[in-house]
Amino acid sequence: MNTKLKNTINCNKGIILFFLMLFSFSVTAQEITSSSVQSLNSAERFPVFSTCVNLESKAIENCFYDQIQDFVFENFKVPQQLKDTNFKGNVKVLFEVDREGSFKVIYIDAAEEKLIEETKRVFDKFPKILPATYNGNPTYAKFTLLILIPLKSKEVIASEALAKAKIMPNYTKKITELDNIVYQKFDNPEFESHLNVPFSHSYYAQFDASLNQIGTNNHTASKPYTYSEVSKYYNLKLVNEDLKKKASSWWERKLWNESMVEIKGDDYWFTLNPIFDLQAGKASHSESSYTYVNTRGINFRGGLGKMLNFTTTVFESQGRFAGYYNRYAQSIKPAGGNPAIVPGMGIAKDFKTDGFDFPLAEANLTLAPSKFIDLQLGYGRNFIGDGYRSLLESDGASPYPYFKLNTNFWKIKYTNTYMWLKDVRPEVTVERTYATKFMANHYLSWNVSNRLNLGFFESVIWTNTNNRGFDVSFVNPIIFYRSVEFASSARSGNAVLGLTYKYKWSDQINFYGQFILDEFSLGDVKKRDNSWKNKYGYQLGVKYYNAFKIDNLLLQLEYNHVRPYVYSHSMPITNYGHNNQSLGHQWGGNFNELLAIARYHKGRYFADAKFTIGTRGLDFDSAEDGFNYGGNIYKDYDEQRPLDSGVKVGQGNKTAIFIADIQGGYLVNPATNLKLFGSYIYRSFDPNTNTAVNFTESTNWFNIGLRADIFNWYFDY
Repeated sequence: MNTKLKNTINCNKGIILFFLMLFSFSVTAQEITSSSVQSLNSAERFPVFSTCVNLESKAIENCFYDQIQDFVFENFKVPQQLKDTNFKGNVKVLFEVDREGSFKVIYIDAAEEKLIEETKRVFDKFPKILPATYNGNPTYAKFTLLILIPLKSKEVIASEALAKAKIMPNYTKKITELDNIVYQKFDNPEFESHLNVPFSHSYYAQFDASLNQIGTNNHTASKPYTYSEVSKYYNLKLVNEDLKKKASSWWERKLWNESMVEIKGDDYWFTLNPIFDLQAGKASHSESSYTYVNTRGINFRGGLGKMLNFTTTVFESQGRFAGYYNRYAQSIKPAGGNPAIVPGMGIAKDFKTDGFDFPLAEANLTLAPSKFIDLQLGYGRNFIGDGYRSLLESDGASPYPYFKLNTNFWKIKYTNTYMWLKDVRPEVTVERTYATKFMANHYLSWNVSNRLNLGFFESVIWTNTNNRGFDVSFVNPIIFYRSVEFASSARSGNAVLGLTYKYKWSDQINFYGQFILDEFSLGDVKKRDNSWKNKYGYQLGVKYYNAFKIDNLLLQLEYNHVRPYVYSHSMPITNYGHNNQSLGHQWGGNFNELLAIARYHKGRYFADAKFTIGTRGLDFDSAEDGFNYGGNIYKDYDEQRPLDSGVKVGQGNKTAIFIADIQGGYLVNPATNLKLFGSYIYRSFDPNTNTAVNFTESTNWFNIGLRADIFNWYFDY
């Protein structure tokens, strides 16, 4: 018999076939290696056969290998048909010795089905042995085994190895680098890495209170956070351990506790996970019998050393939604014939007769060369603010390429973000190519005291007019964008200013807010005539952590007020938008909104409730009234503007909106934030005047599903 065993104690046994084959093909007949040495009485010990119990340390390990070899050689019967044809080949086996000391086959790879059956038969005959231990407790141990056909005893293998050693010149000595790779116990190293924590309002609420204690010197407005930022104030590893279910089998561990693939070696790690978002529901006033989302994806993430981390997720999705949401997606469709843009996702194709097909990809590469700086190259979304909404930079639009520089020192965090955006309207599409525009912004967060934080924001958007491209004038991270934009163009860019604040009244109560200034005319302010030029918006909010002394209950109240024409521009291509969606508040301009939110979790159970009351001023877009009332950010504010003064929120087709969104469920797997959930959305939409696009409608929408909660779905339009 010719065998090779390679041990990876307590490592993930669900390694995909590629890695199994990689390890197996590197094996030679005369070599047996191990990644650890344990004695029988140590806290970390190899599995032990009964004939090996009186041995210690390395001898236990060698005895284990010898017993495996002897048992397989004595019991494995090569099928006669293969003997008759002088078959030569191998059988690759991935197996484990579980916590009870039983042998379990995970995967067998062989050219002949009869060899697979014989291998299963032999492994079923293995006796129970003493299991491996880790920290003094029984644990599972995974091994790979390569059986070469025809079989050879260990004595024959040893003699052949000795003969080869006598005649083999030094320069042909076998290199064993692959065989000597050591795999370590996977202990969730991502929780201390510089990897981004996937941004979900529901998930972030679990550690929001810990990050907002009085005296903490962190900065919570710039999102997504990195794990290293969160772990300073919230023990993600401990929480994850507390959530784990008692699971003995591989399938149980993968379902309830772990990533599908977990690999950790010498200063590197990575995980591989399938991603699902499977929803089915029913909506009133819908032409379709049911709604659904069918998303399948895969996420690959890891770290190389302490400085470099990466993640990439690829989704393939189809969906059909409630009528109001389908109509909105169709109303922002791009040039070129595609029927819709699914908000927050991207351009969609037709799927069957009444659905959308919308692929999506996100990625991030983070380099942290020092404790003060990290650099991120990504394709995704960003968010600035402490509230549910952001007026400055929201994650409600489709993903986009970006480069981000975070500088953190003293009481300061300074974030520079450079983005490549698209305008997909027919007016700017040339030769089936969408127009590119660019955004640069910086956000300075300053912890003024133990309780007060102030943030200063500036952003500028420009396009490739006159082959301007990505203007290097804005690459300098320490700069005043408005003055640079004035100097580098004939006012073809659009600059925006912003201010944020947070005040910690106590460890339980935080006040927060934002102010955005798109344009400002001091003279018109003094006139007090509500000039259209006074384009600003503000946010006021409060959070109540562990409300009424109930652990993990978060209550939140938020008010947003944005005047007409905010986010729009005289050149629509340089508005504050991407892919026909606002990069600020998802409603665009000309609205006010009051939000009441409650979030609660206990163990793996969670419940969220959100109520929205709002007023929007919409356009009539009719032959009788084609005015631009300031709600649609993709309209030129210098054209069809009905008023220069007396401009107020709600002007135009005043529309009352009420949305109730209630959700509850169970966390299936914390490694991927996979949740089983049920939700109910009630939406009342009541304009003063019904038009072809906007009309009085009440919608009831029920959903159940299984989804990885790794980004925010916004259905409150």
